[in-house]
Amino acid sequence: LCYKEDRKDHDSQEPEEETNEIERQRTRTHSQARTHSPTSSSRTEDLEKNDVESREQMSQIVTCETRLRDQCKGTTCNRYECPAGCLESKAKVIGSVHYEMQSSICRAAIHYGILDNEGGWVDITRQGRKDHFIKSSRNGIQAIGKYQSANAFTVSKVTVKGVTCETTVEELCPYLNAGSHCPRIYCPRNCLQEHFHGARVIGTRFYSDISSICRAAVHAGVIRNHQGGYVDVMPVDKRKHYIGSFQNGISSESLQNPPRGKAFRVFAVI
Repeated sequence: LCYKEDRKDHDSQEPEEETNEIERQRTRTHSQARTHSPTSSSRTEDLEKNDVESREQMSQIVTCETRLRDQCKGTTCNRYECPAGCLESKAKVIGSVHYEMQSSICRAAIHYGILDNEGGWVDITRQGRKDHFIKSSRNGIQAIGKYQSANAFTVSKVTVKGVTCETTVEELCPYLNAGSHCPRIYCPRNCLQEHFHGARVIGTRFYSDISSICRAAVHAGVIRNHQGGYVDVMPVDKRKHYIGSFQNGISSESLQNPPRGKAFRVFAVI
């Protein structure tokens, strides 16, 4: 669903109002049952665990020249990995605090002070239309002004937080809309163990926000139980129903018409 604008319409058309919605497909997606050597013991273990793996990522690698308007349209696409050396790029930055959609994502992040010239991760939030964009010089980057209405975005730092096997999205990052950001999360090892069975997992692929984040990550195949590791969490709108399943040794629950709360998806960090 990533959108590449037609060059001939580059200056003549404004993009439609942007929203943070779940992206249905990604080019860097890998989700399948794990394969093992064809021994009877491994086949038995797979059958017992219903072993699955997902390498789907929320974060996208971009260049110094990548503009948000070029990257994606009508999708989340809201966490990016920027390379080093973007101070030397000539890509434009339009605006201050609120940046016009034709701005370089990575250079806007440097201008605002989220990143330095070493690169790193940045979160993007679309902000709808703004009447104008103010020029300024910050952190070695000259942003230009624009006195015409256009869609805008803001940048924010990607924080990292360690959690327990019981931590839920509802506890960690309650949110009011699907455009909110959760920190990058580090899950401990062995959340599959018996004393964590009280930490619920509700749903498959889409999980209720009262689910354990780390046990949902194991269930989805985003991390291995014996390793733990980093995961990205994307809040999405509430689902009318959640479907339970047995994957990777964890039985998730089904839930119909939940009275409150939102949903989330969990992604690999590679």
